Amino acid sequence: MELFSAEGYEFARQVLQRGIAAVFLIGFLNAAAQFPALLGENGLLPAPRFLQRTAGRGIPTLFRWHYSDRFLLIVAWTGAAVSALLVAGVPQSGPWWLPLAAFLLIWGLYLSIVNIGQTFYGFGWESLLLEAGFLAAFLGSDDVAPPVTVLWLFRWLVFRLEFGAGLIKMRGDKVWRDLTALYYHHETQPMPNPASWFFHHLPRPLHKVEVLGNHFAQLVVPFFLFFPQPVASVAAAVIIITQLWLILSGNFAWLNVLTVLLAFTAVSDSAVQAVLPGIRFADDPAAVPVANAVVVLAATAAMLYWAWAPLKNLFSRNQLMNASFNRWHLSNAYGAFGSITRHRNEVVIEGTNDPPGPGARWREYGFRGKPGDPRRMPRQFAPYHLRLDWLMWFLALGSYGAWFPELLRKLLAGDRRTLRLLRRDPFNGVPPRWIRARVYRYRYSTPAELRAEGVWWVREPAGTLVDPVEGPGPAGAPRPGS
Repeated sequence: MELFSAEGYEFARQVLQRGIAAVFLIGFLNAAAQFPALLGENGLLPAPRFLQRTAGRGIPTLFRWHYSDRFLLIVAWTGAAVSALLVAGVPQSGPWWLPLAAFLLIWGLYLSIVNIGQTFYGFGWESLLLEAGFLAAFLGSDDVAPPVTVLWLFRWLVFRLEFGAGLIKMRGDKVWRDLTALYYHHETQPMPNPASWFFHHLPRPLHKVEVLGNHFAQLVVPFFLFFPQPVASVAAAVIIITQLWLILSGNFAWLNVLTVLLAFTAVSDSAVQAVLPGIRFADDPAAVPVANAVVVLAATAAMLYWAWAPLKNLFSRNQLMNASFNRWHLSNAYGAFGSITRHRNEVVIEGTNDPPGPGARWREYGFRGKPGDPRRMPRQFAPYHLRLDWLMWFLALGSYGAWFPELLRKLLAGDRRTLRLLRRDPFNGVPPRWIRARVYRYRYSTPAELRAEGVWWVREPAGTLVDPVEGPGPAGAPRPGS
């Protein structure tokens, strides 16, 4: 079907299919490494209990019929293997239905994980990956042109992602409107990276220019994705450059990387050749087969049906951020940092073998990504997702969930799976006798403080979240402190 085929977008298809599959690969490896400790049979929020509580609600997941940590690992490693094949382009070299089947498989497997992941999987980029993976299934194989309707659905996804994020900022916090948001953001973001300290210390007038640039990229540029070429390619380039700036300045799991990949849906082959003259593409791809077109049209009709809810949400006074409007995580609302915190608090977990008191020697547990030791330079982890570290950031904002007392119990028991999620166990696997959680106020050091003292952070005590709790014995469950 000639009219159904979008010629001149082979580079976009390769970036979308292989790139989205690479992000799925990271997601599955992440699940294999972290899910058993966080959500497994003996995890912080055990998935079997969640499945019992939600029985009859119709949540789509393979684990509705059976959950075990072993089965979770089978699902995760199967998804990782198929994702790796898609990154290598193996299914794409076959008939049109082969990449369709491969992408729908990894979409279904990852959906099964997300839908039992509870708060540890309650991030907008999980839904973004699922929606992108579902759409990628209909891009076809290498020997036919990509279907035009699928490319337009991808552009609609990028539009919602960017424009929704811009609107949520303008509606959410005055610092976005008075252009002062970046006075605070680099210091208070969930997980700074090695460059965040330097970004924070840029001149304040430049921070205002950055915010203006963000508003332009999110509130104006997305409309041009629907314009003819080369305008659409230029709009995509602006979004890509903006996202690369965000990648340089923070750890936001795979949100920014995936947004970069999705923006390529508007980049034409001719635009790529204008920048990279040596690149060549296959001439005259075959038209989309009739059977393929029927399947794609059915998927397009479903996505258009689901598009009304997120479209209405964009223009709602009570705009939702990172919301799913159906249980399949297709056609979602996106957005991030609608409000900016002005100060940074961190929860620090400490243990001791001494009786609590003025003379007790408390030793600090170290996390991989979140700030802890003031002398430790922030590390780069994105696009990998440190789920426990992110929840610790929300905890410091006041989101005290059932997972945290369980984390303290696991540390008091010296649970090996839990300890592997941390960077440093000060007790080398031997459970401490007592444990507590304190709150500290953190700020970035000044350049002078960094030179003189070698500290990236300066911190001071700001209170107690959990009073000292004794290990196996009469102390009872951890509780929030006053």
